[in-house]
Amino acid sequence: MLNYFLKRLVGLIPTLLIVAVLVFLFVHMLPGDPARLAAGQDADQATVEIMRKELGLDRPLPEQFVTFFTNVIQGEFGTSIRSRRPVATEIAERFKPTLYLTLTSMVWAVIFGMAIGITSAVFRNKWPDRLGMTIAVSGISFPAFALGMLLMQIFSVQLGWLPTVGADTWKHYILPSLTLGAGVAAVMARFTRASFVEVIQEDFVRTARAKGLKEKTVIIKHCLRNALIPVVTMMGLQFGFLLGGSIVVEAVFNWPGLGRLLVDAVTMRDYPVIQTLVLLFSLEFILINLIVDLLYGYINPTIRYK
Repeated sequence: MLNYFLKRLVGLIPTLLIVAVLVFLFVHMLPGDPARLAAGQDADQATVEIMRKELGLDRPLPEQFVTFFTNVIQGEFGTSIRSRRPVATEIAERFKPTLYLTLTSMVWAVIFGMAIGITSAVFRNKWPDRLGMTIAVSGISFPAFALGMLLMQIFSVQLGWLPTVGADTWKHYILPSLTLGAGVAAVMARFTRASFVEVIQEDFVRTARAKGLKEKTVIIKHCLRNALIPVVTMMGLQFGFLLGGSIVVEAVFNWPGLGRLLVDAVTMRDYPVIQTLVLLFSLEFILINLIVDLLYGYINPTIRYK
């Protein structure tokens, strides 16, 4: 497993290089002039040119990319055009609220999603199954921004129970986490149901029941572990999605996280922040997939890494 882990880590380098090239080209194709935005709309052309030179935007694109990638390798991510602060500082301040929001959303989404999925599989084609899958389809179909505004209207505006802006107390996490985790819970429910339905039909499950084991023991001890591998795969992908894809929810709730920072950076054409955030999100997905692959061996000891 150690050799497999090291090989996967080495494989990060070409992947991140490709991502760096693509995001660098993408941000430079965005309309708008970062130098003009940084200097101000009322600045004259001479001031804009001075700002462009200060930002290094007057150099050829290949030279800008080499400088950017060299600095990233050295752990230097540049200075934000918008705030004139180090990019690492900007991201560090915003990372914790996004991480806590993601973990909160993931915990309840996994618990409720798996519970609904297992219940639907056990009572397949009966009313609990139909009810659970109806809830799951509704969760997938309802847009996150619409759900967020609906929750704010009910629990903040009409009832006045929960706040809508900020991340100071545990109450601030309730509405954003419900909004962010609804789609994940729905996906987990459907995926868990499909995995359990397949496992329940296996011969070893029929044998366990024929031995007179209780249904609860059959489901938890025999079905759960064998059904977990595809579920864990989906869980890892969904966690990466939540961590890097909470942009809409953070914009709706004005959440002080990475998603909101990325929206502001794109608006201001803040190249260093955009490039660093996209690289960070890509690295998160790669590392999460690696962790999921390593968990396979723990869930099913018969799996061997080559």
